[in-house]
Amino acid sequence: MANLPEYSEEDKGHGENQVARCQGKSWKYSAVRRDGSFHYVHSTPFGNYSFIALDASQTPGPKRPYNFFGILDEKRMEELELLAKESSRSNHSIWFGHFTTSTILSPSPGIRSIMSSATAYLCGHLHTLGGLMPVLHTRHFQGTLELELGDWKDNRRYRLFSFDHDLFSFADLIFGEWPVVLITNPKSLLYSCANHEPLERLLHSTHIRVLAFSLSSITSVTVKIDGVHLGQAIHLSGPIFILKWNPRNYSNKTHNIEVTVQDSAGRSKTVQHVFSLQEDIHLRFDPLASFILLTDHYIVARVLFVMIVLIQLTILITFRHRGYPEHKGPWFVGEITKGKLGCCFSFGIFVDGHFLQGSLTFIVGILQLVFFNIPLMAYLCWSLLQRCFGHNFRSHLHQGRYLKIIPVHLLMLLLYIWQMCSCYFLHMTYGTLAFLFSPLRTWLTLLTPLLIRCVWTLNSTELGVFIVQLKSHLSS
Repeated sequence: MANLPEYSEEDKGHGENQVARCQGKSWKYSAVRRDGSFHYVHSTPFGNYSFIALDASQTPGPKRPYNFFGILDEKRMEELELLAKESSRSNHSIWFGHFTTSTILSPSPGIRSIMSSATAYLCGHLHTLGGLMPVLHTRHFQGTLELELGDWKDNRRYRLFSFDHDLFSFADLIFGEWPVVLITNPKSLLYSCANHEPLERLLHSTHIRVLAFSLSSITSVTVKIDGVHLGQAIHLSGPIFILKWNPRNYSNKTHNIEVTVQDSAGRSKTVQHVFSLQEDIHLRFDPLASFILLTDHYIVARVLFVMIVLIQLTILITFRHRGYPEHKGPWFVGEITKGKLGCCFSFGIFVDGHFLQGSLTFIVGILQLVFFNIPLMAYLCWSLLQRCFGHNFRSHLHQGRYLKIIPVHLLMLLLYIWQMCSCYFLHMTYGTLAFLFSPLRTWLTLLTPLLIRCVWTLNSTELGVFIVQLKSHLSS
């Protein structure tokens, strides 16, 4: 843990992302100082192991929430493809980065295709989704594991992994909890992949192998398979403990290995996993975790945004029997990144001569439409309908239907308060200029009371056309 950077990549990804300001300090304690993506080769007497850093941070980096997605342009993709080719001579390649592949915008053939030769991609960003998903692991269709890790900043999560005769194993751990245990042979069936690992070596192995660490000396390493006690593993060297076994006894179906480690301080830890020596047996990852990590969420956001806009237009056209002017202006103009002004649109952000593709902007647009624009439109249509029935604001409250009328006004009031809060957060994040020049937030917030007042104070003669059309519709 001595090589943890003063500013971790997690801080860069989730914070204000002021890259230029942090670069001088962020690698102060790092073992390898590199900017952007890079390739590090760890050489051993028995082969080379490649580690490829994937930097998908936006340049320039906008403030929250628009830094939620990473972006890879054509140039970066070409660089990564070259790094992938360089790693083909290694026994294994491990990719690592901040963003999950589901939150990275990349041109065809896509980032998952570029890293398809990797054994695993280690990432953070989503972490455990606030505790909702303690384990976010899956496998790409090409065979690469994608292993999300809980955050170090608040929850002190870290990962231990090893290659045992080129079989990849890992454990996700909490710092300060001892002993630390990792079973390296036989490896977990869930994380086995014949495309990247020589799984046939399991059948020819002679020993069960376990890595065990603690602040105090290890006193016992007990091994069980399918509940049957096999014995005590003996210390070989360093953290390695071994126990002789005959893998032929477990050549069929699946089996459960359980290892309990105790240290001289009286602490103990038990770990277990399912393994199999048959290559035609597979286990499936959690479907929800796979959906979260394998779905390109920026595409889903774009589709939903367009669908909701079309729904809004359809409702309005149905009510008014005519078109609706398309709004093409910016959502706001402000300090997108430190000292740099820019414009935010639904389809992306322009800042400092750069264009950042729309990603989270579509999600923000969806929230704006669902929680304010469409309800406001429906509320105005409902208010016009009350006027067409001959009511004004006072008279419609005295119809005796309080349980139907009052909730409508209260709901609109709550949504209006939500809209005002969004203006406040816009001001706090992007400054006064963004607050003043935001058609989506501030201007619409100021315009809403005027629109509502206009609807309830329109002269009856101005509503004549609507009343005639309504009577004609009701009579038919």
